[in-house]
Amino acid sequence: MTQDTGATLLLGVVGSTAYGLAGEGSDEDRLGVYLAPPADVLGLRGPSVLTGSRVTTDPDVTVHELYKFTTLALKGNPTVSELLWLDGYVVETEGGRALREVREAFLSTAAVRGAYGGYALQQSRKLLSRHGAGQRGFSSDLAKRTAKHGRHCLRLLRQARGLLATGHLAIDMSAQREELFAAGELAASDPEAFAALFESEFAALETVDSVLPEHPDHARVERVVVELRLASMR
Repeated sequence: MTQDTGATLLLGVVGSTAYGLAGEGSDEDRLGVYLAPPADVLGLRGPSVLTGSRVTTDPDVTVHELYKFTTLALKGNPTVSELLWLDGYVVETEGGRALREVREAFLSTAAVRGAYGGYALQQSRKLLSRHGAGQRGFSSDLAKRTAKHGRHCLRLLRQARGLLATGHLAIDMSAQREELFAAGELAASDPEAFAALFESEFAALETVDSVLPEHPDHARVERVVVELRLASMR
């Protein structure tokens, strides 16, 4: 396995475009993972290098160092994890394919329930507190952002249910586009009704019989990480 020093291993289009939920004015976000140069990792700046990210705008691109990416993915971080399940990539190297080949090793029941469900719950509470602060009669811009917020809360729960039940993360949610957009509009117009819908969906997540293991396969992931590091030093 060979890899260019400091090169991007994997880069793909994520967010609303990948979910099939993009609308007029939607940005095209990109997410990736890179391998820091060996000299940087082995030097005095090693710890900070390993937890680094490269962020640029227009378009929005976030690329995490391999260590940061894998540790977040092992915790079930939804935003990071989805990179390994895209249908296509802007950049896909041999090292990137090696990560994708072990994508199931990152999964565990507890991490998916905790990360996806926890993040959706956190976001729904923020959304509802916005209403509770007396901000009914939203401006059109705020209503639009609240609707987007609401549909992505529901999307997270639906993706988590599918992942637990099948062991596969479905990125493209276009088949549920109308339902998700309706939930978003509900969030902007009727917070109590949205809260009831969210609670129902959240409860459904807790009842899914999971096919995922109790714990991620850290050893399998670590073997790939070590191999990539060693290959970059040859």
